[in-house]
Amino acid sequence: MSITLSSRDFNQDSSSAKKATKQGPVFITERGKPSHVLLNIAEYRRITGTQPKIADLLILPGTENIDLEFPKLTDVVRPAVF
Repeated sequence: MSITLSSRDFNQDSSSAKKATKQGPVFITERGKPSHVLLNIAEYRRITGTQPKIADLLILPGTENIDLEFPKLTDVVRPAVF
């Protein structure tokens, strides 16, 4: 299901347009012609095939108390054998 809004309606109530993306793309028109499409992030990532980066995930609310363990450099690097 898709929804179409005029740019004027979008500007007056963008929060409703964002909520509407849960049902499908929101088409925004200017002078009656489609000019933009608003998607939720999950749909955008599905279409583009992109995965979220760990840096993007770590700035989300509620992630400030996550403990991450990184391997020690000695566990990863080995001396060269000649």
